[in-house]
Amino acid sequence: MDIAELIAWVVTALGGFYLLGTWIRRGGTRRQQTGATRLPAPVVFGHFALAALGLLVWVGYVAADTTALAWTAFGLLLPVALLGFVMLARWIPVHRAHAAAPATPGETANVPAERHFPLPVVFAHGLFAVVTLVLVLLTALGIGDN
Repeated sequence: MDIAELIAWVVTALGGFYLLGTWIRRGGTRRQQTGATRLPAPVVFGHFALAALGLLVWVGYVAADTTALAWTAFGLLLPVALLGFVMLARWIPVHRAHAAAPATPGETANVPAERHFPLPVVFAHGLFAVVTLVLVLLTALGIGDN
């Protein structure tokens, strides 16, 4: 099951990298002062940093099979999930506004960077994140061991 969690975590990370890249490319970091983004940079980069650290800890767990590393990875995932839910809650109104009235070409300067997130990527990232969290918890609890 350790490898299944690793795969789920890597798929989640790939989706997250895509969303982070889109946010940066569309000006998310530059728009912090103007309020043109609903995602604060500390939340975005905190989510990314904790998730990356957790993935490294999980790779260490897979290599060493130490229960303490599994619990550490799970502990890192909790604030990652919390930050992810905060970003999701702040993104939903932006997505709804985009669905209701698509931006015109001259309006792009005031459009939040996260408006460009594709719904399927956001959905898949969240789904794989939940699967990862549950699988890591089950492993830390010793459920599913051979």
